[in-house]
Amino acid sequence: MKTAKSIAFSLVLAGMIGTGCKSLNNTQKGAGIGVAGGAVVGGVIGKVAGNTAMGAIIGAAVGGTTGAVIGRRMDKQAEEMKQVMGDAEVRREGEGIIINFKEKVLFGFNESVLGASAKSNLDKLVTVLNKYPDTNIEVIGHTDDKGTDSYNQQLSEKRAQATTAYLRSQGIAANRTMAKGMGESDPVAENTTEDGRSQNRRVEFVITANQQMVNDAKKESGS
Repeated sequence: MKTAKSIAFSLVLAGMIGTGCKSLNNTQKGAGIGVAGGAVVGGVIGKVAGNTAMGAIIGAAVGGTTGAVIGRRMDKQAEEMKQVMGDAEVRREGEGIIINFKEKVLFGFNESVLGASAKSNLDKLVTVLNKYPDTNIEVIGHTDDKGTDSYNQQLSEKRAQATTAYLRSQGIAANRTMAKGMGESDPVAENTTEDGRSQNRRVEFVITANQQMVNDAKKESGS
């Protein structure tokens, strides 16, 4: 059984990396994860692709018919978020949602304190998050490569922590949130131009199912 699972994992991983995660739809990703195991696939793909948010989505996935139910619930939440989040990118991936805030939306240059405008933008998201208490929220801070590695790591952590602290102050349960700083280690664009650096200075929200949603989805799917 262990050998079979290892072979399945290798095949799924090779297919996912070979074709690129973006070329797979949510159902295909869920099916692969169901065979190989979400946490394992998510950790490996996140490391190989250098995409922390995508790794977190895949790592939290359940897969199979339960994952399909979770996906439909996430579709509904994502649509509501898109309607209210004018200054952020909302993207459905696998069994979760990734929300990308550009640095200038939440923070001033080289700062980690949320201003009035940033809080206003977060309030829009909080409204939706409070409607769906059966999700976990991971906040990931990123920087460009200007400055030292240690400084950028600290700045990204402070920004993620400031953001999660504000979410909690607005009624989001503390056990739903987690803050993580990635410093300059997870760029989405080249750091050779100002446009690329501005894309890398960002805060991402990764929305995944908590245990309550998983349990409810299992009952609905009959798993």
